[in-house]
Amino acid sequence: MITMSQRLDYFALSPKASGKYAEFSMLLTRSPFLAPLAHLVMLRASQINGCAFCVDMHVKEAKIHGDRELRLHHVAVWRESPLFSEQERAALEWTEALTQLSPHGVSDAIYASVREQFSEQELSELTFLVVAINGWNRLNVAFRTVPGSADKQFGLDKAGLA
Repeated sequence: MITMSQRLDYFALSPKASGKYAEFSMLLTRSPFLAPLAHLVMLRASQINGCAFCVDMHVKEAKIHGDRELRLHHVAVWRESPLFSEQERAALEWTEALTQLSPHGVSDAIYASVREQFSEQELSELTFLVVAINGWNRLNVAFRTVPGSADKQFGLDKAGLA
């Protein structure tokens, strides 16, 4: 029987690399432009990648930052949901395109539709955010980081979701 247990603590084993990567990620989420989109983007990429630790974390962060629970439930079905703005939809579409790269890359049609919602600077920052969360997903999936295991460390216990 397979049990849910962490394989290793990459943060402790590679403190410089993980610290710099965390610093990079925090820089992005503090951007005034990205702050309102960050939790949706990070949650969607984490859902696609099957990263239980990150899904858990980003749901809790979003709740702490005031996002409505129903919207968080709708992230997985954002195309059918009326709860997202055009800009949020574009961010989620870009997230999916970059997280699940097709053999031919990102289509011109997707790029054009996303560019209607974002300036070049904004799209650049959004792209770095998607890159960052995909990296975290890969680390946490590879090493089976246990969902909720860092709640106290990151202040996520304040979300009231146990």
